[in-house]
Amino acid sequence: MTFIPHHPACCSPLSDQWPLPLALPGVQLISTHFDPALLALEDFARCGVPPMAAVSKRQTEFLAGRLCACEALRRVTGEPCIPAVNDDRSPCWPGEVVGSITHGAGWAAAVVARRSQWQGLGLDVEKQIPASRADRLVAEILTPQEVEGYAALDEAQRSLRVTLTFSIKESLFKALYPLVNKRFYFQEAELIHHDDSGYARLRLLNDLSEEWKTGTELEGQFAQFDDYLLSLVSISAAGCERR
Repeated sequence: MTFIPHHPACCSPLSDQWPLPLALPGVQLISTHFDPALLALEDFARCGVPPMAAVSKRQTEFLAGRLCACEALRRVTGEPCIPAVNDDRSPCWPGEVVGSITHGAGWAAAVVARRSQWQGLGLDVEKQIPASRADRLVAEILTPQEVEGYAALDEAQRSLRVTLTFSIKESLFKALYPLVNKRFYFQEAELIHHDDSGYARLRLLNDLSEEWKTGTELEGQFAQFDDYLLSLVSISAAGCERR
């Protein structure tokens, strides 16, 4: 049951199904499907979400993501709340929580947890990148180490390699950016392990702060469903692992 006063027709009922391999203690993940063709101009006001000036697709994904965040916040804190937008366009979460919002190609989700349990959460969803496009993007997204063996992969494997690497680095950025307060890019981290169970591990290749230095390793997870790839990077309050 949700406490949103109006549920728009452009969004499917909110779901709390955990689509990733490993459920995390204290973390709420809420998702919805959305259809920009069903967005009504009144939906923002009825849902208590500040309107934004954009095309209907962008408006609908923003609305869908905020509704997921509102419900996730209610479940974690007991208080439904629509996150505002920071100057850098990231969500502005209440001080006692961390969270992340993602949306793309008709699907949106948010994760929220208490800051006492988790330092950072980063969530990202992508549609599977076709192999032909993956081949064009590979040098931008993959490090030289990650590119090794790429040419020998078949089309499905190349598509997965680039989609996963892109998505999990996006999740890494979302999890770490609030902690380091600086932007960093695809070549500043590498995916050092992933397996069929949906477990992944990343390593930083540059110093991002006094705490987050070159060689720091972080854990992630991912899942494929309905031609989507969803990834999550989570940083516990106990800290991170280093080699």
